[in-house]
Amino acid sequence: MTTAPPESRDHIYRSPMALIGGSLLLVIVGWLGIDAVVSGAGRTPWLALAALILAAPLVIAFTLRPAVFANNDRLRIRNPFRVIVVPWGEVEMLRSGYSNELFVKSGSKYQLWAIPVSLRGRKKAARQSARQAAAASGGRGSGRGLGLFGGGMRADGFGGSAPVPEGPTRAETDKIIDDLREMLEARGKAKTSQGEVSVRWAYEIVGPAVAGAVLLAILVAVG
Repeated sequence: MTTAPPESRDHIYRSPMALIGGSLLLVIVGWLGIDAVVSGAGRTPWLALAALILAAPLVIAFTLRPAVFANNDRLRIRNPFRVIVVPWGEVEMLRSGYSNELFVKSGSKYQLWAIPVSLRGRKKAARQSARQAAAASGGRGSGRGLGLFGGGMRADGFGGSAPVPEGPTRAETDKIIDDLREMLEARGKAKTSQGEVSVRWAYEIVGPAVAGAVLLAILVAVG
């Protein structure tokens, strides 16, 4: 009797800034909402409760929830309102433009909410790459950084060329996409990486948000 090989460990990709911002926003929303429920008069507690039920799931959905889980067999994308599981064999390509997107062989496209594109990070990486290229060529492409006698200065303050890090400089999110592309290339044809794409709605997010919206609409309509 043969046993199936154990599933490989997931690599988890999330946005640290989204986690920090979402946590702070939840604290603020919770504090204001609970204070209005406890201290409010008339219809205020009910309105605050409905708004809290609506707002909390949405904050979680767009900040704390998004994540990408990748292992040797498949890619699991946890977006605000859906969970998409894509075996590597069904991935057509990963594209990085103004957003990071995954295309499957059936033609569908899914955005990777957990890996947002940072244009600022790309510009910073491009500037650093330009500095590295200038240092590699002797640092004589510009008049900046000249020493007392006209020689180039290293970052440590001594003459000569500063050591240049190997490899091109990339923005952090672009490095993640590079890693995923390498996994796709390595595992796309493996037997354990074949299967069907599955998409599931996140009812644990959608349900409370819809309930809060309906309750809020009823309270506003009743007046």
